[in-house]
Amino acid sequence: MNILALTIILLTIFVGSIITILSNHLILMWAGLEMSMLAIIPILMFNSNPRSTEAATKYFLIQSTASMILLLAIILNYHDLGIWQFHHNTQFYIYSLVLIALMMKLGLAPFHFWVPEVTQGVPILSGLLLLTWQKIAPLAIMFHISYYLNTTMVPLSALMSVFIGGWGGLNQTQLRKILAYSSIAHMGWMVAVTMYNPTMMLLNLVIYMFLTTSMFITVYICTSTSISSFTKMWNKSPLLISTTLIILMSLGGLPPLTGFLPKWMIIIELTKNNCIFMALSMTMMALLNLYFYTRLIYASSMTAFPTSNNMKTNTHHQNSKKHPLLSPLIIISSLALPLSPLVSSLY
Repeated sequence: MNILALTIILLTIFVGSIITILSNHLILMWAGLEMSMLAIIPILMFNSNPRSTEAATKYFLIQSTASMILLLAIILNYHDLGIWQFHHNTQFYIYSLVLIALMMKLGLAPFHFWVPEVTQGVPILSGLLLLTWQKIAPLAIMFHISYYLNTTMVPLSALMSVFIGGWGGLNQTQLRKILAYSSIAHMGWMVAVTMYNPTMMLLNLVIYMFLTTSMFITVYICTSTSISSFTKMWNKSPLLISTTLIILMSLGGLPPLTGFLPKWMIIIELTKNNCIFMALSMTMMALLNLYFYTRLIYASSMTAFPTSNNMKTNTHHQNSKKHPLLSPLIIISSLALPLSPLVSSLY
């Protein structure tokens, strides 16, 4: 793709999200979402093969349906109140329509089916953009209406997302699908706390973006697409694989790594609001995610999967790909837990 065209597309994605975040006018929020959605489709089709085309088509159909539902809710709100903002007098069913649209855009259960398929069909860096930056604008709208959310739909969707994000990733062998199910589970954790402390949802989003970006860049450098190919990287980039173990453990939420911080604070917040069952259920279901992260750790560093290739491997080969962002991302992904007292004081 032409560098100028790529720059314009990425700038459009960025500007669309910023418009949604900063605007109080519902039509401008919707327009920002549409800018980001339409601009990312050429990025998803970057490789121009049938699989990428199919993934981009699925993404477009789901996102356009969600946008249509969101626009319907905005028009109904204007019909009832005559204003282009959400208000405490806005009808409950309108907030429910908005929530359904946002759940579809975020890939929350039960509207999660497109996330693994689309992530698997697109290039790795396109999948990174899809699972990180594209989550910001819908979550900004959810932050905006956090105190009017459906108290039945949101906890149910959060629990289902954490469960499906863990259960769906157990039997996967493709790294991008594993990261997609991981994203679904993390979205469940974010949405669970939105009704009680929306600012904590933003903290979780920032940490999730750091962790996911670190893992995607690692997979991109290793040029691995499956667990079996990932296991062969220990003899090519042993240092990179060693740091990958830290990222995976942090994604699993193990102390004393950064990934433990948002889960710990969300559990405390849910407990304060007497959601003991929800906190306990999500904690137990998080073990499913930890299992397939541990499976990746075991496969990449402690053993090698069976293979029919009997040729000797060059153990001194060094991977030629470098990425300047990886080192600071790994540091943030592993060493931010000591900042938890400072973060706690902000709430």
